[in-house]
Amino acid sequence: MKYLHTMIRVTDPDATIRFFTLLGLKEVRRMESQQGRFTLIFLAAPGEEGIAEVELTHNWDPEDYSGGRNFGHLAYRVDNIYETCQRLMDAGVTINRPPRDGHMAFVRTPDNISIELLQDGHLPPAEPWASMPNTGVW
Repeated sequence: MKYLHTMIRVTDPDATIRFFTLLGLKEVRRMESQQGRFTLIFLAAPGEEGIAEVELTHNWDPEDYSGGRNFGHLAYRVDNIYETCQRLMDAGVTINRPPRDGHMAFVRTPDNISIELLQDGHLPPAEPWASMPNTGVW
């Protein structure tokens, strides 16, 4: 058995791709189905192509996708959680659970899917993160 990908439904592919690009993922392939009226966009971290991908499914006809947290979450290991969170914050992404401990943070995609960021190893607690409160749910 081999893990292939995780699929999430998205309402705005461009916004979602921008979000995942901020995390460091890149588009590796795309497929459009005129008959099925959907687009599939596959993203992966560098070196993870074909190993652990995220499939963005965009149905062309509007649908209401509520309760993104019901999905669970995607998790990514990062080289520096503080730099990653700062880059996301600078781009307007809310840090729902800041990396107060130097190890873990949560953010959400434009479609409200929860993303867990885990530090590769541990960094010492640092401000402003150490005293930053949670925002919303994660």
